[in-house]
Amino acid sequence: MLNMRYVGEKSVYDVDFRKLSDRVVELRGDFPVKTKGFMLSRDETADEWDYKRFKTVYRKVDGGVQFSDDGSVYTAPPEPEPVPEPEPYVPTLKEVKEEKLREIGAACEQAVYAGVDVELPGGTEHFSLTEKDQINLFGKQAQMAAGAERFEYHQDGHPCRYYTKEEMMLIVETALGFVTYHTTYCNALNIWVSSLEDTDAVGAVTYGCEVPEAYQSEVLKDILAARGAGNGEAEV
Repeated sequence: MLNMRYVGEKSVYDVDFRKLSDRVVELRGDFPVKTKGFMLSRDETADEWDYKRFKTVYRKVDGGVQFSDDGSVYTAPPEPEPVPEPEPYVPTLKEVKEEKLREIGAACEQAVYAGVDVELPGGTEHFSLTEKDQINLFGKQAQMAAGAERFEYHQDGHPCRYYTKEEMMLIVETALGFVTYHTTYCNALNIWVSSLEDTDAVGAVTYGCEVPEAYQSEVLKDILAARGAGNGEAEV
């Protein structure tokens, strides 16, 4: 703490002093604010430091005041301009199409991997068709071509058992036909989406919806005709 007295007065006040710059100083403590300039000293010395020129209240602060010696006063910085909310991003037609094609591809994969029901002499069994399953079924085709008469395989959630050649033929034909159907249907959807020139129209396309005849390939038309569907809709 330092002793402070205003110029021309005898009263002394205990203050904390801080020099903020060559032109601004700060005093903190319990004292009246006067614009007369002031002197500082320590208790143990008679020497005084001259701050007579610091007569202008630069700024009042909590517990004290800042004085300047050049008549300057504190000017608060201007309030920052409000930052406008960014405009919501509107994807381009190309981006919408790319996202839709990814969506269609994922839906096709999910539909295929979920598998297919096969009507066998002993009842309906379900077979998933992941890539590994499809490879296994191609292997069964090779076994049949080699003349095998029974085939180890299993339906979902059941232990492996032997299937007859007739049963295995039904499983392979149904499963691979199911994969071909979804792959062909997905391809038609992709071609249709690629041709669209409106983002709303692209967004309206979903996996399982009817494909316009103009975008149905000959293969898809034949598959639909064989299924008796004929409307371009995928069974998902």
